[in-house]
Amino acid sequence: MRAIWRYDASKQNKGRKNMADGTNPKDIPQSIFQVSAFDPDARSDPHTPLKQLREHCPVMRDEMAKTWFLTRYEDIRATVNDRSYVRLPSKAEEGSLSRRLVDEESGEMEQPSILFLDDPDHARIRLPLAKAFYARIQKMKPEIEAIIDEIIEAAPESGRFDLMNDIAVPIPVLVIARILGVDENRLAEFRDWSEGVILSLNPVRTEEETAHLVRSADAINAYFDDLIAARRAEPQDDLVSDMVALQATGEADISDEELRRNLEALLVGGNLTTTDLIGNGVWLFLTHPDQLEALKADPGLAGQAVEEVLRYEAPVSATSRISPDEREIGGCPVKARQTVFCSLASANRDAATFDQPDRFDITVKRPSHVAFGGGPHICIGAPLARIEARHVYVKLFERYPDMKLADAPLVWRTLPFFRGLETLEVETGA
Repeated sequence: MRAIWRYDASKQNKGRKNMADGTNPKDIPQSIFQVSAFDPDARSDPHTPLKQLREHCPVMRDEMAKTWFLTRYEDIRATVNDRSYVRLPSKAEEGSLSRRLVDEESGEMEQPSILFLDDPDHARIRLPLAKAFYARIQKMKPEIEAIIDEIIEAAPESGRFDLMNDIAVPIPVLVIARILGVDENRLAEFRDWSEGVILSLNPVRTEEETAHLVRSADAINAYFDDLIAARRAEPQDDLVSDMVALQATGEADISDEELRRNLEALLVGGNLTTTDLIGNGVWLFLTHPDQLEALKADPGLAGQAVEEVLRYEAPVSATSRISPDEREIGGCPVKARQTVFCSLASANRDAATFDQPDRFDITVKRPSHVAFGGGPHICIGAPLARIEARHVYVKLFERYPDMKLADAPLVWRTLPFFRGLETLEVETGA
């Protein structure tokens, strides 16, 4: 593995002595895996090694993973907003992290969602889906907030409980289930399927994880095939019915297989990442009591608080693009078909863009973060995640004004390029 250094030769220290700022070159990560959840230290604290890269090697070439890794806000924002980059994994070079998402025998990815599609297919599917999804969210906003209220009210009145299990997990999965119109008696299955299907984004799965993925994909595929057929026969007041109607009128030029895949993506992405947004935010408030007091004193700060949580500890820590041609990023030569990973977590802590980037402060209006990516592939679920998190933060601390962290170790998820807690033990009341 070799890092290509962005700056002058004086910074290309081979390890014989420390750099001018006292940094030992051996402390600078040389692989993307050293700053992902694969590494136990980075799982606990990814920001320290990311800062080392951002300051000393902001454009790194990881030959083992065959990918470039960007850590500066300027480079990352330009990359995610650049429409000339592509996403379909089969367009990436052999052996790269992106290419590992492709089936080895067919050389193609199973019918991808819009997450990995390029235009014109990406626009053909995303535009009508997003229009229907956003209309459904706005129509259901009071109902979404009522769901959140009900789940928080149903949590233990006092004592010790796992906030992830009792609040952060059930809220997003019930909300997206209600929007889609899926069977709410099967929420536990949907959560398990979501945990399995999201493993498709892990390019170095274990055999056990792959088995969970295949089992979950088969189950969720069968479920949505039946649901689409049922809604075509008897429409209901839900997003699946909305999309089937758009198919019938020709407003959505989408096959049933494409519709199924993207509805599944909404279910999976809509509950896992929002769960982590809720959990990460509550943890931050409980470890920053001054910010919690600011929120309690002015609930109107909730919207800005969501943006600060997204900047400071976002659920998705990286996104990727594939270069369609030879180009230069930050002074480094990138070849056609090479994968470029963008550290959203690092970009959002870049001191060149954010004043006091390592300070969690909901009272400061900051520049735009990149937690949802950017460009045509910006997260389709961003508006829903914001609605849910904003209401949770206010409602939760209204009901539990004395909530505090329990004396328990934090366990972060091991899924690479995602950031969230397995459990969050809290205490409240007498």
